[in-house]
Amino acid sequence: MHNHSANSETSNQRIGWVFVLNVSFTIIEFIGGMLTNSTAIMADAVHDLGDSLAIGSAWFLSWLAKKDADDSFSYGYQRLSLLGALINGVVLIAGSIWVLIQAVPRLFDPVMPSVNGMFALAVLGVLVNGFAAYKLSSGKTLNEKVLNWHLLEDVFGWVAVLIVSVTLMFVEVPLLDALLAIGFTLYVLFNVVKNTATVTKLFLQAVPEQGLLEKVRGELLALDLVISIHHEHAWSLDGESTVFTAHLTMKSPLEPIEQAEIKRIIAQVLQQFNFAHTTIELEFPEESCRDSG
Repeated sequence: MHNHSANSETSNQRIGWVFVLNVSFTIIEFIGGMLTNSTAIMADAVHDLGDSLAIGSAWFLSWLAKKDADDSFSYGYQRLSLLGALINGVVLIAGSIWVLIQAVPRLFDPVMPSVNGMFALAVLGVLVNGFAAYKLSSGKTLNEKVLNWHLLEDVFGWVAVLIVSVTLMFVEVPLLDALLAIGFTLYVLFNVVKNTATVTKLFLQAVPEQGLLEKVRGELLALDLVISIHHEHAWSLDGESTVFTAHLTMKSPLEPIEQAEIKRIIAQVLQQFNFAHTTIELEFPEESCRDSG
């Protein structure tokens, strides 16, 4: 548990840095968009505002997730981090759809912005968002991974703006702005939908890893004293910490010392799976399962 707390604190610090950077740059974008008369930059500023709200909520939920377990949340508050990842995924999908709605009409009515201002903002955008994405790249939590897609989308967007601004310095083809914006948004949207689908499954308490229950079942049934297993469940608190419970039926009644020994063996078997919490119920022949029916 100590290692998990340390990782959560590091995650919270990274998300905090990204939040401050994103809010600061969003303000710069709004000002720059007005000065350059660029609808693409203004659209990205609104998108970044949504990102800032999402990252801010993730920062708060990541901090709250570190609270110890209590009578209301017996497993602790780690699951709030997963909720943050789900919210951010939904916000990013909505933001990407909004960008597409803004970009597609520009295919038919392109606008020529202030190229020099576009170029300067694009360079700054790549640097700021690139640094923020780098800060989160070492994160392992689903929350950080989803947030990283927010930032990567912004990096790709500013690279597109940079390319377009350089091109427009030599050739007046404002249509390129809309084409590149649509291209990178579709790419990011595909990946975020896939990531958000994973987060949604975990939030709905799906088994976190394909085939996990089958692997655990095989290991436990290989024990001499175990004849069957039922009420086998596995779910994830936050995408990292997995909970496992099961009822094991024994071949014969066991003395207290024998029960202690089989529990020790079971703990050894389960150690390879790195579960955060395990609950194993031992049942003996002719004993009714209290959870049946």
